[in-house]
Amino acid sequence: MLVRYTEWILRWRYLVVIVSILAVMLIGKGAADLEFTNDYRVFFSKENPQLTAFENLQDTYTKNDNVLFVVSPQDGKVFTPDTLLAIQDITEQAWQIPFSIRVDSVTNFQHTYAEEDDLIVGDLVEEPGSLTLEDLQAVKVVALNEPMLINKLISPDAAHTGVNVIIQLPGVNQMLENPQVVVFVRQMLSDMKQKYPQMDIRLAGMVMMNNAFPEASKRDGVTLIPMAFLAIAIVLFILLRGISSTLTTLVLVLFSIIVGMGTAGWLGIKLTPPSASAPIIILTIAIAGAVHLLVTMLQEIHKGANKHDAIVESMRVNFMPILLTSLTTALGFLSLNSSDAPPFADLGNISTFGVIGAFFLTVTFLPAAMLILPNKAKYRVTGTHMMADLGEFVVRRRKGLLLSLSLAVVILISFIPKNELNDIFVNYFDDSVEFRRDTDFTTSHLTGTYTIAYSLDSGEENAVSDPGFLQQVEAFSHWYRQQPEVIHVSSITDTFKRLNKSMHGDDPAWYRLPDSRELAAQYLLLYEMSLPYGLDLNNQIDVAKQATRINVTLKTISSNQILALEERAGQWLMKNTQGLHTEGASPALMFAHIGLRNIESMLIGTTIALVLISLVLVVALRSFKYGLISLIPNLFPAAAAFGLWGILVGEIGLALSVVTAMTLGIVVDDTVHFISKYIRARRENNLSSHDAVRYAFKNVGVALWVTSAALIAGFMILSQSAFELNAGMGLMTSIIIAIALMLDFFMLPPLLMKIDGDDNR
Repeated sequence: MLVRYTEWILRWRYLVVIVSILAVMLIGKGAADLEFTNDYRVFFSKENPQLTAFENLQDTYTKNDNVLFVVSPQDGKVFTPDTLLAIQDITEQAWQIPFSIRVDSVTNFQHTYAEEDDLIVGDLVEEPGSLTLEDLQAVKVVALNEPMLINKLISPDAAHTGVNVIIQLPGVNQMLENPQVVVFVRQMLSDMKQKYPQMDIRLAGMVMMNNAFPEASKRDGVTLIPMAFLAIAIVLFILLRGISSTLTTLVLVLFSIIVGMGTAGWLGIKLTPPSASAPIIILTIAIAGAVHLLVTMLQEIHKGANKHDAIVESMRVNFMPILLTSLTTALGFLSLNSSDAPPFADLGNISTFGVIGAFFLTVTFLPAAMLILPNKAKYRVTGTHMMADLGEFVVRRRKGLLLSLSLAVVILISFIPKNELNDIFVNYFDDSVEFRRDTDFTTSHLTGTYTIAYSLDSGEENAVSDPGFLQQVEAFSHWYRQQPEVIHVSSITDTFKRLNKSMHGDDPAWYRLPDSRELAAQYLLLYEMSLPYGLDLNNQIDVAKQATRINVTLKTISSNQILALEERAGQWLMKNTQGLHTEGASPALMFAHIGLRNIESMLIGTTIALVLISLVLVVALRSFKYGLISLIPNLFPAAAAFGLWGILVGEIGLALSVVTAMTLGIVVDDTVHFISKYIRARRENNLSSHDAVRYAFKNVGVALWVTSAALIAGFMILSQSAFELNAGMGLMTSIIIAIALMLDFFMLPPLLMKIDGDDNR
């Protein structure tokens, strides 16, 4: 039937090529609808409990999405008239940023003091140009001793300061809203740098991080995809040694990418940095089937067959293995749908579309095009003789290879426990990304990027002024300030203490919480009535005045340290407060939890993929024995690679949690092709196990190392991504594929000979 099918394809070759091109163009039209998403929340499913807690917090209080201008005067002195004038200017201009709802800086900090019996509330710095040295010193003392400012908007050495702008996007179309903010602030940054050349100004904050995601994706698309195409072209040309076969394969790869991305567009999938790497993955995977088909075709031509018969024979022996490997590869990628991070599910689905497209093009477009194009096959495929020698070596050294490789794999697997689950989400971007550089500077010199927020609920309306409740809030804030991971704690109790002092003639002895609920409520009312528009207390107290938010700013610490700190805080609340226990919420906590949650969810996906791939192999190979044997060199590579990673790196995160499932479907390809040829030699040619191994090396060995070399090259290019999730995934996948090839060449054949009796008929 395969022969008749191939004859039909070759007879109608021009029609097949034209229809293939039209089908690809039709599917590819969907790519025009592809959009990047620029919201870090896309990494979390709607059911994610940490995302739910964070959104509940943001619904109760003012949102925390922000842009932070980090200002560093070159003379290292913030409290000079010129610098304060610039800060005041940036503060006023920042109100013009689209969707800004609040701007905080040292100049507009609402300072309170007593004037006889009156409470005066006003900007800490009103007219910078008129300040005397004594005035500047007084402002500096207030700022450096104010808990709301120090380590948040002013550094302890008074060399760096920040202007924090809270952004509340409407959420109608964040793809337009977030860039609108970024374009404005970057223009504002440029203007301010020109206006104040004596100052270095940087941008940080969640809005800038959101913007960094699509920028990193687009940069990868511009740089890595052309690099991957070039690398694949070089590998193919060197190994196939033919222009037409190389060009046809590259066209097939391009068509497969168009099919994958076009289908994603038709289905409304939004691109993220992980899913935007799908073209590189499709590019590397799509060539596998084509290489197997072309290598066999070229080998048949060298045996003396004409091109038509060589294509027919190549399709006859390769169609089923290509179908089988496409199916197992697709199953591996589809298992990413069990990931708790939706971008990886999108990556799996887009790659699956590309793999399916590559299969159909390999068995339709490729044979038709190869018959049309000239191909004299002057040279043997690179490595043909080497593979024959390698097969002989493996047969001769089978026992030693099986023992030594088994031992090496066991030793590597023993190092898996050295890996520690860890993620630092700011480090998702490497140093080449401006956001990462500015954020690192901010963390080192001014304040942290990581936060944890708590909503402490008194359980009663207007009870936020209750002294008993305030004492518990104050105790929790004090506990947090003692923790070594903490940079800053923002608490409403600091405001109450400041108001109490001001209402007692600014006597430092009264810098403490009010003793009376009525008195505290009066202070709060008086203070709120004095605050200007946009600087109210909605970021700290809910509308019912029943609950208050404590915001903790952290150093850049690992996900394990964040989780440990959160647990300690929870235990402290349980032990020391009455009914105030609540979960912390923040993007940092969400990312800290996602790695472990994703590993747990991917265990299910990997298990399902393993079972399905095993069933496919057993059925397709028509042998329970060979089906099970084929799994051995496919399970070990990932385990051995994680052991090697434990020795060399020791940390795994969100990206690596999906690698095992994803590579399971890829590395099984080599095993399927090798065992298929081995079984064919045993069943059709009645060869001994030793000769069947020699036959498999001779007929499929070249294609295996060509496809593996292309895969490794492609994923190594992905490892150059500025986005760490893609880079880590690319590097680990390359290691796994390399180990898989080694096991397929040096462990699988001895295992087959051992199980089949080492006979040498």
